[in-house]
This record gives sequence, structure tokens and C-alpha cells, in this order.
Amino acid sequence: MAAEVVADASAAFLLRLVHDIVAVSVASGVFKKDCTDLVRRIALFTHLLEEIRDSGSSDHDHASSSSDSSWSDDLAIALQAAKRLLSAASGYHSVNSSDGAAKRISFQFQCVTWKLERSLAKIPFDQFQISEEVQEQISLVRAQLRRATERYGSLNSRKVLNAISQPLEKESGDANHEISAKTDNIPEKRGAVRRAADEETKVLERVNGSSTPSEVCLSNETDSKVQENPATKGTDQTKKPDALVIPVDYLCPISLELMRDPVIVATGQTYERSYIQRWIDCGNVTCPKTQQKLENLTLTPNYVLRSLINQWCAKHNMEQPSGLANSRLKKSDGSFRDVSGDMAAFQALVAKLSSLCLEERREAVAEIRSLSKRSTDNRILIADAGAIPVLVNLLTADDVSLQEHAVTSILNLSIFENNKSLIMLAGAIPSIVQVLRTGSMEARENAAATLFSLSLADENKIIIGSSGAIPALVDLLQHGSTRGKKDAATALFNLCIYQGNKGRAVRAGIITALLTMLTDSRNCMVNEALTILSVLASNHDAKVAIVKASTIPVLIDLLRTGLPRNKENAAAILLCLCKRDAENLACLSRLGAAIPLTELSKSGTERAKRKATSLLEHLRKIQHP
Repeated sequence: MAAEVVADASAAFLLRLVHDIVAVSVASGVFKKDCTDLVRRIALFTHLLEEIRDSGSSDHDHASSSSDSSWSDDLAIALQAAKRLLSAASGYHSVNSSDGAAKRISFQFQCVTWKLERSLAKIPFDQFQISEEVQEQISLVRAQLRRATERYGSLNSRKVLNAISQPLEKESGDANHEISAKTDNIPEKRGAVRRAADEETKVLERVNGSSTPSEVCLSNETDSKVQENPATKGTDQTKKPDALVIPVDYLCPISLELMRDPVIVATGQTYERSYIQRWIDCGNVTCPKTQQKLENLTLTPNYVLRSLINQWCAKHNMEQPSGLANSRLKKSDGSFRDVSGDMAAFQALVAKLSSLCLEERREAVAEIRSLSKRSTDNRILIADAGAIPVLVNLLTADDVSLQEHAVTSILNLSIFENNKSLIMLAGAIPSIVQVLRTGSMEARENAAATLFSLSLADENKIIIGSSGAIPALVDLLQHGSTRGKKDAATALFNLCIYQGNKGRAVRAGIITALLTMLTDSRNCMVNEALTILSVLASNHDAKVAIVKASTIPVLIDLLRTGLPRNKENAAAILLCLCKRDAENLACLSRLGAAIPLTELSKSGTERAKRKATSLLEHLRKIQHP
């Protein structure tokens, strides 16, 4: 039932966003047609979201609720980006010779349409029993969005030549909704989407009239409220003493957000790693900004720019990942406590990690492992003392003890949400994957658990998936200890929520591994196997591989002999495999699935009853066309 509440809340929130966007008044200007087309397409989301809201589906287990969170969070971020873009672009006119603002607006139309189309692609229609009419409508909208994305790619350079920059006066600062990425396995479970949603209340994208075209401003909530007041709008928009100017070179051209992990592509352009990786994973082989074909897909870290951004953030007191401020740690009640003494001790301990004495390094890393396990405060202080980069270096140590303690320490530190970005920025993923491949069994288990923890942030799913981690996790799933297999299964499930990782998992041989788990006489990991299969079954390549591996007979057998939860999941996977597939339905009929399905439709869980009933209806259609 908890998942049901989350799904309803998400749908209601998304509907409010759609209604807000549809209510935007589009004035005449350079981008009038672009704004009108975008609003018209987003308006078509209404029926879909209403059906999801009204479905009242309790059709969500642990697997599906995480998946639901992923698609709804992605769609919310895309809609919020569209709302900000419309606010900036509506009524925009050409009044001077600078083209910086027009170029950003034009490129953002391409990015927003792409984000919307990809978000719609992730919606699990079967889980919400969306009507065929609405599904056809959304398919049409997706086709329109794809064509618009391609068209913007060829039109951007021409439009920029004709569009002249002017200050963007409209802002949107009312997205005060927090979106939570749900998981049951790690404490302090706040994903990247929550951070993104929090940023929506602060980041107001515009070009300041008194600044150069290569600058974008961040304004506080007071500024936003002043702009909403018609009596003060005229004077206060041109003079904002609290505005903080961010150099445009520090912003990702795709997201228009401050970059944390900038990387360079083959054309020489720099992007935030997670955004450009997602662009590439969707099959694009051109540079989003220049539209030039990428000679290779290598992403090279831009360490110089990252250093400049970090220095700029420190200079302007921008919020940093650490929870510390002037040696004071913020407590849960909002007050601060002095931790200068503790910090000195942690800094001394971190210094020992680089000692020339092996035994001293062993003692220090073992102590950090122990301390990082105890409390959130310790995780904050250890990270702020600079431990993370040193621990990452120890992952490649030849000493087994150092490696085990280092990877476990990183796992413990990653539980604190803000440390995730520090671990990613330290370049930990390649070393963690290497430990996963070649370390001791304890180190491999904790490496898998670390990848799961880091993948709770949505942008990290993309980076981890492209790092070669998935084949190593599949190997652990097949050949690891019982605990290692469970850690690998959890990490693989979470990574496969992202559509681009499903194909990687199939190519790594995950279907064979899952089938082995389903047929293991000990039945110790049947539930985990079914959970991962339920996520993969929506992917075309995975669906083909599942059927080719003769998984359908095994699933039918689980309908007869499995535990109630396993029967439920087996029915859900079979429905996904066989719906609109006459050949698979015929296979179900030949194997006698109607009998266990009929029994399940009467005595199973509520979700199992719905899935079984739907399958029986499809079977009747092929038997009596």
C-alpha cells in the first residue's frame, strides 16, 4: 500500500506540473511557435496521468516501486525543465547584437523535447492498466517529440543566426515539491532526483540585463517573490543585489546546471558526465551542442575545469557536498556543534593512510572502517578530512587487508547521501569494478554493495553501467558466495531500472544466470531472480533473450509450485512476455498454463489475480478469435 500512495502522489504532482505548463501564456516572439508546440504536446500528457492517478493500483512490489520512482522522477524533472524554458522563452524578442541567450534557449528546446520523450519511454503502462487509446496517443506524442528533437538538431545553428539576445525576465520559482527515490536497503535514502528537485526551488535560469551574454544568474527566493509582484517588477528586475552570477562555461550545455564531473567529448565540448553519457546511451553519435559527428565516444575528465569550478564554489560560498561549515556540524534540529577537535583527530588518522609503514596504514584504514560504520557524523567528518581520494587509491593496493578495509570504508561513507558525489568525483568506479573482478570474496561482496549504494543516485546508474561493472556483477551473481550473489542481485536490479543498462545486462549473460537461480533446487534466490526479470522484461532485447532461454516453462512451473509472492511475480513476467505476442501466448496454451492461471485468478494475491485474469483473457482471444 505504501507504493500505491507514492504512485498516486507522483501522478497528482505531475498533473499539477502539466496544468501549470498548459496555463503558461505564450506571447509573440522569436520562439512563439516552439513554445506553442511544446505546450500542445505536454497537454496531451493529461489523460495518461489521470489514468495513472485513478488506477488505484497496488500493483507494486519492491521492484516496481523503485521503477515507478525512476520514471516519475525523470518525467517530473523533464516537465520542470520545460516549465522553466517556457518561462524564459515566452515573449522573447531580438533587440541587440548578442546571441548568447538565444543560442541557449534554442538548444534547450532540443534538450527538453529529448528529455520528455525519454521519460515517456520509461513509463510501465502495464502496471497501471492504461487504456489502448491513451497508449496510442502517447506513442503519437513520443513520435512528435522525436521528430522535434531531430529537427532542432538541424535548425539550431540557423535559428541562432536570426535570433538576437535580450535579458530573460521571466523566472519560475514555485517548484517547491520534493521527489523521493524509494529504496528499502540503505539508510538515508535520498537520490539524485531529490537534490534535483531541491535545486528547482533555487535555480532560476536567465541572462541578467547588466551582465554579459556568457553569464547566467542564480537568484534567491526573495527575488522570485519580488518579480511576482507587479508593483515592483519594473524596477527590481534590473537591480538584484543578491544575484550570484555563474560563468556559463561552468554550466553543462545539456542541463544548464553547474557541472560537478565535467568531461570532454571528441569535438572538444565539455558536458556533465551523466548527461552526455545518457545522450550517447540513447544512440546519439553527434555532439549535442555542435551537431558534429563524434569520431569516438570517449569521455575525458576535464580536471582543469573541475578545479576551477571547485575554486569558484569555495570563493562564493556555494553549497558543498560536506555538511560542515567553519568546523561546525549541523545537527538534525538545525543547530550546530563545534567539531574542530574531532576534525583534527580525523585528519591525523587520514594522514596515516599515506604512511610509508604498511602496518600503520592497515591500522588507520581499519579504524576508518570501524568509525565510518558507527554514525552519520563520522561519515561527514571522515569525508571532510579528505579520506575519500586516499581510500580510492588504496583500492588498487596489493595488500588484501588494505583493499578489503578500503572498499568497505567507501561503502560505509556512501551511505551518507552527499558523500556519493565525492566518491564519484574521486574517480572511484573503475577501481571498485577492478576490486569486484579480482579482489577477495569479502572485497568483491562489499564492492557490489558499494555499487548498489552509489547507484541510488540516478545519474550514477548511467556512469556505473558504462564502466564495465555489469559483467563483473553478473559473474559474481553466478559464482559468488550466497551473500555475494545477493549483493550482486541487488546492485543489478537497481542498475537495470535505467533503460540503457538493460541491454548491457543481457549482453553480459544475465538471463542465463537468472534461469539457473530459478531452477536451483535450494530455491534460495528465486525471489531475487524474478524481481530482476520483472525489470528486464520490458526491454525488447531482454524479452527475446528470456524467451529464447526457455524461461516460459520454468515460470509456468512456478505458477503451480511457487510461494505466493513468486507466483505473483511469475504471472507478471509472463504477462509482459506474452501480451501482444501470439507466438508466446500459443506456447502458454500448449504448456497448459490455463489451469494454474485459473487457480491463481481465484486464490492468489490481489496483484496475482489481476495478472492471471489478464493472461487468461489473452489466451481466450487466441483460442476464440
